[in-house]
Amino acid sequence: MKSNSDGNGSGVTGSGAAGSGTAASAATGTRPGLIRPPTAEERRRAQRVLLRMPVLLHIPNQPKPVAAETHTVSQTGAMLLVAEGFPAGAKFTIEHPQTEARVEVRILRTAQLSQGGSLQPVEFLTPSPNFWGVFFPPALN
Repeated sequence: MKSNSDGNGSGVTGSGAAGSGTAASAATGTRPGLIRPPTAEERRRAQRVLLRMPVLLHIPNQPKPVAAETHTVSQTGAMLLVAEGFPAGAKFTIEHPQTEARVEVRILRTAQLSQGGSLQPVEFLTPSPNFWGVFFPPALN
């Protein structure tokens, strides 16, 4: 009767420390070193489109809307260019000035300083894929 052992009593087939048949690769069916985490683009729920347009931000407890501008938009939210950033988790309403449509959004994380203001990512609280009035390419993932 033939044994599948490599002769050293480990019961693992292969050809030494750098062999091609390690226990990890045999168990997972993958080749070591070829697995990588997905990129930000691959994790993205929706494609982004560059679109610069003015928007109005209706902030709770502020009598007048705040003027801002979009940097990029998607079916699930936008990256806004604002004069001052908002805290993560804050909620307010964005108004599309051409259609006067409004949608409630949540701040995803603190703003990044940029030329002309702060880049502030927001996500829609309710699905609004047609809010921006533009066609979005299909997501990559």
